[in-house]
Amino acid sequence: MEATLRQLATLPAPKTTPLQDVARCLLGSFMVVAGTGHLTFVRHDFQAQVPDFVPMDKDTVVLLSGVVEIALGLALLFLKGKNRVRMGLGLAAFYVAIFPGNIHQYTERISAFNLDTDGKRLARLFGQPVLVGAALWSTGALKALRKK
Repeated sequence: MEATLRQLATLPAPKTTPLQDVARCLLGSFMVVAGTGHLTFVRHDFQAQVPDFVPMDKDTVVLLSGVVEIALGLALLFLKGKNRVRMGLGLAAFYVAIFPGNIHQYTERISAFNLDTDGKRLARLFGQPVLVGAALWSTGALKALRKK
């Protein structure tokens, strides 16, 4: 992975389309709002997603992940060029890292975020790969990885 990041740093940043730019701005705004929710109005719901195997206090995990989400969202909104590609890779990795929380919510049948049925919780699991793809596509990271 480290070699891939070093190789990406030497490539020219791919140009993104207006549609990618809009998607990236929407995704960045979504991340800032979600991160703010971690710190404030939906903090309890986010705590319900923290798997029991995580060796930290659930509230601490929620607060730290909220700060990370806000930082990633702002980076998506304001960074340019190669840094944008790196943020796309970072956000995709973040979405993968938090996926166990979604699985935990489904397997433990925890109602949070109005996901109060097994069907709704299962459907959410399929949304995570879409977010990973959106992060990679909207930042030009997919194109940069293909050029590598």
